[in-house]
This record gives sequence, structure tokens and C-alpha cells, in this order.
Amino acid sequence: MSVEAATRQFALVAGEASGDLLAGLLLDGLQARWPELKAVGIGGPQMLSRGFETWWPQEKLAVRGYIEVLRHYAEIAGIRRQLRARLQGERPDIFIGVDAPDFNLDLEAGLRASGIKTAHFVCPSIWAWRPERVVKLRAAADHVLCIFPFEPELLAKHGIAATYVGHPLAKVIPMTPDRASARASLGLAADATVVALLPGSRRSEIRHIAPRFFASAALMRKARPSLQFIVPVLPTLRAEIEQLLEASGMAGQVTLLHGQSHAVLAACDVTLIASGTATLEAALFKRPMVISYHMNSLTWNLIMRHKQLQPWVGLPNILAGEFVVPEVLQERATPQALAEATLEWLDAPDRVHALQQRFCALHSELLRDTPTLCADAIQKVLEG
Repeated sequence: MSVEAATRQFALVAGEASGDLLAGLLLDGLQARWPELKAVGIGGPQMLSRGFETWWPQEKLAVRGYIEVLRHYAEIAGIRRQLRARLQGERPDIFIGVDAPDFNLDLEAGLRASGIKTAHFVCPSIWAWRPERVVKLRAAADHVLCIFPFEPELLAKHGIAATYVGHPLAKVIPMTPDRASARASLGLAADATVVALLPGSRRSEIRHIAPRFFASAALMRKARPSLQFIVPVLPTLRAEIEQLLEASGMAGQVTLLHGQSHAVLAACDVTLIASGTATLEAALFKRPMVISYHMNSLTWNLIMRHKQLQPWVGLPNILAGEFVVPEVLQERATPQALAEATLEWLDAPDRVHALQQRFCALHSELLRDTPTLCADAIQKVLEG
């Protein structure tokens, strides 16, 4: 019987908001290919809006930080055991774990061992750190859907089948961002020189990184009094950020915005930004940046330094294979160093133009028909 002729049941798990967005795109492609598809598992609002049947609330899995994970470990492990048993009973045509590798890879391995086909959407960052995950990935997934173009070749060296499906952000962010509209929406003057500060979205990042960014902003303001600073803020972190601004002497001199990180990146001239997915967003908005990060010294020395596999930590540099933007990390991330590196971009229009050309090429490389490519890959797994 052909794949199209059968009624299909696919199981998916997306453990947090970013995975829900990815899974929404995935479902678009799967439902176009198999209109009668029944999709079940654990998911969020994007998936539910596409008719997905969730068996547990996604929020049960959206736990970050070592202490928080330990506190909820028994409940999360219990959900995984129950889910594995139910799926082994119902025997879906395929299980697709969407990101959340700490939850999904073990689940996938158990399902695959019982004869259920499995796929994993988003390759874990084995090329950046924690290379030991490649062994777990090989045992877990029949196929990996990759969002970066270099990943399938890397996985092939480890005997893992994979397909590059493009990065969803490349479709969300316009090739030519509208800076004027973004500034108007944020109440910024068209001729202002705007510095965006993005110190991260986790409480631990705010505590370690934001004080350095705000002290750096104070130095930049002293050097150039006309600069305007904007910070996108999650509501749950606003009070803490306000306290840190007060301590830095920058209270009232930095505009705090309710979220709107994309508008902030579209509006700014340069961004001082914590390493993470936001750096890729900044690159897709074609903005010059200084990438920084700071964490507990013991964690950095015992874990990150020994497990880092490449000379870069920022996604724009990893994808370019060179330092196209500066990285000022850990003990080197002093307010003075951050301020100097950020201000240098404002005095180098030719350098900024060259960087924007690189970022346009990167954007084109990441822009693919992700839903269709995902469906093509899944169909091959089902037919294999």
C-alpha cells in the first residue's frame, strides 16, 4: 500500500515554545502530504491550532536550569515512561521528536528499539559542544531534520541519515528589514543612533550578563551622549532588569520594551548581544553585533572550555567559518572591552556594508521550503 493511500498517525513531542513553532511548520508540510493525518503527543498552541491532539500540557516539559530540572525530574521522567508505553501500544507510523533532546532522545531510542520509526527535528549542537550526544542521536533517530546546511555531512560521518530543511527564521525575517517602520513602531527617531542590548532571556543570563552590558552602555553613553539604548524585556524579568539598571546608574537612560525583540533588531544600528539563537536573528536582520557571554566561572572552566569543539560560539561565526563579528567572552567581557567593540562598528560603514553582504548570502542559504522538505524526508523514512 502506498504511503498516500493509508491513514497515518504520527506522534510528536515539542517541549517548549521554540519547538512548538518548528512543529507547526512541520505539521503544515505533513498535513499537506497526508490530509487525513492524525497527529498526537505533546505540543503547544501552534500545534493545537493545526488540530494536534496533546496528551499532556507542553508546560510540563518547558523547564530550564539545573535546579528546576532536578525539582521536576520525577514528574518529567514519569511522563516519558507513560508516553513511551502508550506509543508502544498504539504503534504510530513514526515518532518525531522536535528539539528538547534531553527528553526526546531517550524516548526515541526506546521507541526505535521496539520497532517504531523515529526522526529528530533539529540536530543537537554536537558540532559546538557535548560531542558525546552523537552516540545517543545515532541510537535514537532513523533520520534527522537539520536546520543548518553543514549538519547532514557531519552526521553522515557518524552513520546518521539526515536532511537539510532550512532554518524557519529565514522565512519569518524579511531579506530587507524595514528599519524606518520598526523605529516608528517603537517611537524612535529616524536619525537616532540606536544600540540594542540583548543580555539573554533566562534569569541566570540576566544576572551574569546584564550588569556587564549596562555598565558598557554607561561607558558608551559617556563617550557619545546622543546614543539611544533599547532592551527587549520579558515581563517576568522586568523587575530584575530595572534593579540592575538602577545599580548601573543607567535607570531612565535605557528604553525597556515589552518583548518585541525582532522590532528591536530591525530598528537598531548595532547590537550587543548574548550568544544564542538571538545572534542568528541579528544576522538575518543584517545588523552588526558584538557577541558576549558570561557564566559561573566554575561551570565555564569545568564544562564549556573542555567541551567546546570550535573556536567560535556565536552562530553567525560558526556558519561563516570565521570571526565575521567579534566575540568577547567570560573574563574578557569587561564593560570597557564590550563598549569599545560595539562603538567600533559605528565608525566603520564599509565594514558594516561588507558584513551585511555576508549576512544576505547566509539568509539565502538558510531560506528553504521547510514544510515540504520535512514531508519529503519523512516520506522516505516511512518508505525505507
